[in-house]
Amino acid sequence: MTSYTTVNPATGETLKEFDELTTEGVEEVLDRSHRAFLSWRETPVEERSRVLARVAELYAERKQELSELTTLEMGKPVRQSGFEMDICKDIFAYYADKGPSFLADEELDVAQGGRAVVRKEAIGSLVGIMPWNFPHYQVARFAAPNLMLGNTIILKHAPNCPQNALAMEQLFRDAGLPADAYINVFATNDQIADMIADPRVQGVSLTGSERAGSAVAEIAGRNLKKVVLELGGSDPFIVLDAPDLDATVKQAAGARLVNGGQACNAAKRFIVVEDVYDDFVEKLSASLGAVTPGDPTNPKTFVGPLSSTSAVDTLMEQIDDAVAKGATVRAGGKRIDGAGAWVQPTVLTDVTPQMRAYSEELFGPAAVVYKVASADEAVELANSSPYGLSGSVWSGDADRAAEVADRLDVGMAFVNEHGATAADLPFGGVKRSGVGRELAQFGMDEFVNKKLVRVTR
Repeated sequence: MTSYTTVNPATGETLKEFDELTTEGVEEVLDRSHRAFLSWRETPVEERSRVLARVAELYAERKQELSELTTLEMGKPVRQSGFEMDICKDIFAYYADKGPSFLADEELDVAQGGRAVVRKEAIGSLVGIMPWNFPHYQVARFAAPNLMLGNTIILKHAPNCPQNALAMEQLFRDAGLPADAYINVFATNDQIADMIADPRVQGVSLTGSERAGSAVAEIAGRNLKKVVLELGGSDPFIVLDAPDLDATVKQAAGARLVNGGQACNAAKRFIVVEDVYDDFVEKLSASLGAVTPGDPTNPKTFVGPLSSTSAVDTLMEQIDDAVAKGATVRAGGKRIDGAGAWVQPTVLTDVTPQMRAYSEELFGPAAVVYKVASADEAVELANSSPYGLSGSVWSGDADRAAEVADRLDVGMAFVNEHGATAADLPFGGVKRSGVGRELAQFGMDEFVNKKLVRVTR
């Protein structure tokens, strides 16, 4: 079996296999992408905007088929797959609309006189390495701003989403993007390392695991290439008080279970002030315990399978390690028997630093709940994680919650919501959650040459 293979995670059935890129193909891809850059960067901004607007339209037109394909390859409930196509449409439409203004020259007020501007220009061919959990959205965050800039893209997708990878490449071509401005490659890790090192490539963006990010950053640094990394997260969901506890628990359950809990910015650590801890644990455990994972093709299903049996293996190792060392299972905690990649939604308490679940990211429907005595203790626990992607604070007093949120060591802090994503909100983290920002105007500030142009008379 090749590494690029469609395996239905709901059934475990292998459906389709794809050939990997040949050694000779690496040089061909690099040459094609560089040649495309030389012309795409000269394409008028208005034309680049038109292409992105058409991509947005095609995401709307093909929403159903792309949603079904996503569900087939990585198990996302089909209704949630539809939401993913909606945000992709919004991202491409956003950059089609705002991109030209983001590219406008910035006038500088200089003491020496004369005229000085900063001009934003494309830098070249970029390598993108994307994950399976949001197979279209993650690509959109990277591709939309950089295509608008005039960069070109070589895209290595996750090995378990090859049909989605091809569908995206075809969508771009159907929208009128020059064929070599976006090239999908079924490449090996070694081939990608060679591409990053090649002088024709000017940067690399990776969304994925901490281990993959470290490896890519090492190669990029050795070759002096710009890098953007969006890595793991262990996001805190801090409950200071809960005037409407049922509503807070409903939000908590959704923040943990959406996409089967397989989101870097999902709520993973629930840090609850002791006054409401017992009731919160009881209600969250009842909520998650009542969820039975089901057929992801059914529009009513909220939790489907995990992406693969290996994903289940990893999550179960973390849960079993915690239980063996004294953690309490309040709900779930078991693999679901049968074919496919199924696991029960789980709630753990009494987790300590000696357990893997304390410091590692739980990439699946497993919540860890901690009791704290105060907001100060909540912040200390939240910031003890090596990750710093996002976090949320919940309270009937939004001003108090905002003060606490300001103290979180994260790239994105929310009050009375968790993990909000929109085209006009910047996305990214700190610490071991990565470097760089995507989306909003900041998404066009990473792989760009901010050229100073000074004119004196």
